[in-house]
Amino acid sequence: QVQLVESGGGLVQAGGSLRLSCAASGRTSSSNFMGWFRLAPGKEREFVAYISRSGGTTYYADSVKGRFTISRDNPKNTVYLQMNSLKPEDTAVYSCAAGPLGSAYSSSYANWGQGTQVTVSS
Repeated sequence: QVQLVESGGGLVQAGGSLRLSCAASGRTSSSNFMGWFRLAPGKEREFVAYISRSGGTTYYADSVKGRFTISRDNPKNTVYLQMNSLKPEDTAVYSCAAGPLGSAYSSSYANWGQGTQVTVSS
């Protein structure tokens, strides 16, 4: 079992930036891939990005490509999501997830954090 705790959310104006963090503990050896997903009111959970253990493989949703960057610091067991040029439509609860495979499908991830709220004002 892997425990995940997100932080770094908040309120920001459109065009601003935030960096989310996801600290992992427990059986992190099983977390070859880490992903970020988001859930906005009235919408389904949406894939944002994932990263491999080495950091050599990353993949982004088209909606965030070029604006968001996922990275990880393995000695710290932490994954980051740098979000730039934020838009009001980026407003959501952002959750990190851990699993053995890289995937845009939430069902591929067995372990989830509680989420952190990101609100972008226009």
